[in-house]
Amino acid sequence: MADLDGLFEFDPASLAKVDRLGQSGVPCWPNGLLVTHLSTELHAAFVHHRDDAGMAAAAEGFGQVAVGGRLMFRNHMGKAMFLRLQDRGEATVDDVDRDGKGVRRGGAIQVYVRREDIGETAFESIKQLDIGDFVWAAGTMMRTRTGELSVHAREVRLAAKCLLPFPDRWNSVSDIQVRSRQRYIDLFMNEETRATFRARSRIVRYIRNFFEARDYLEVETPMMQPIPGGAAARPFVTHHNALDMDLFLRVAPELYLKRLVVGGLERVFEINRNFRNEGVSVKHNPEFTMLEFYQAWASMEDLVGLTEELLSALVSSVAGRSTLQFGELELDFSAPFARLDMDEAIARATGLTLTELGDPEAMAAFWATRFPTEPRMPTHRGGWWERLFERYVEPNLINPTFITGFPPEISPLARRSDARPDRCERFELYCARWELANGFSELNDPIDQAERFAAQVRAREAGDDESMYFDADYVRALSYGMPPTAGEGIGIDRLVMLITGRTSIREVILFPTLRPVAPTPSEPDPGPR
Repeated sequence: MADLDGLFEFDPASLAKVDRLGQSGVPCWPNGLLVTHLSTELHAAFVHHRDDAGMAAAAEGFGQVAVGGRLMFRNHMGKAMFLRLQDRGEATVDDVDRDGKGVRRGGAIQVYVRREDIGETAFESIKQLDIGDFVWAAGTMMRTRTGELSVHAREVRLAAKCLLPFPDRWNSVSDIQVRSRQRYIDLFMNEETRATFRARSRIVRYIRNFFEARDYLEVETPMMQPIPGGAAARPFVTHHNALDMDLFLRVAPELYLKRLVVGGLERVFEINRNFRNEGVSVKHNPEFTMLEFYQAWASMEDLVGLTEELLSALVSSVAGRSTLQFGELELDFSAPFARLDMDEAIARATGLTLTELGDPEAMAAFWATRFPTEPRMPTHRGGWWERLFERYVEPNLINPTFITGFPPEISPLARRSDARPDRCERFELYCARWELANGFSELNDPIDQAERFAAQVRAREAGDDESMYFDADYVRALSYGMPPTAGEGIGIDRLVMLITGRTSIREVILFPTLRPVAPTPSEPDPGPR
């Protein structure tokens, strides 16, 4: 049993311990153990009961409790022992320690076990517990002589046996590879990680409630699509055997969401998973989460205001203030946000004139003097603006800033501006040197859209593998008529990074995409068998 045909190897010493416990009548993985209270609930209930008389009266009125959690600490003292159990509670209860310093309680509870209370046999079995085991205990509440709130146990049971050596606290907390590859270790060893993903859940819940309160309908669109669309990105490809057809994992849900607007669902949103077969960095994971929303009878300007309202209120709700500390940066999410036209921002940063920014050859000459070995050069104005912006402007955008006035060449789905036909009604929101959101007045002219798709196809045929495909069904949908509409996408992962202060996207995705590593003897081979 120690070695299952090379698939997984259990530690023989751990298996022997399981056998010994079983022979002594202690099941290692029992069922039916009811937990009545979380640690946080108990700390909240007794935080004001400190003197012996008051604590005894409160405990008697409270009655028996049953708690469960992972054993993180044990102190054996002859005929008694203290166990510290970690559960899913949060450290949210304001208290003071025995020195009078403010602390927050919750997430763990101490259990006081005496031999005379649980019996000799049970006490001897509890002595065999290992750090990392799950433990269940039932009893009444008390405070120790040092004032520690504890469960005075009348019954203690092993709830689930840990068969592996418990991780080294320092390496398991600090090693980003261990934390990302074995998130379960990171979660039970690192309170900050648990707090990060609780915050992520609250952020997503707030966003969902925000849009539902404004009469948006949450919808679901296909993750596998016959034509990848909605963003200029390289897709993942899979094959459907029964239909004998290739399908693409979605790079964005945009074109499906706008089909719904055509169909009469005038306000829709989706919190969706997208997949892009591109590079990996501290800001990029091949699988990521986006919020996309579309509103009929609205323009880009309406979404600028809505975005300010959403993010300002979200930051205040989750962080408790309008400013965030992100590394060495202090970010102010108070509305209104700053706003710059794309060409003006580039001109300020590079010294190029607005006239030169209309001439691809002038921009190419500017670039060549600074980066003479650049292998691939843009061929149109929009491509140059994008490159110059990324190099010279983006690194200086700290506080939330809307960039507007994008050229149509790099905005194939955005509506042209009536006032400036060489620009689109599009914005991108930047913060902490990152793009956080992208929104625009949607292109609802099917003729213009078909022409832009055709231009994207020509670019793809010329070697740009991130250009879009021609989506004839989407053009057909627009041909039935779509009312004036505005839409936007906001990166959930980056937003969570900003609010929680995490500097790598791996730290806010529970299971990020990573290169496989060679298995150790106690780990299964990740490859197919």
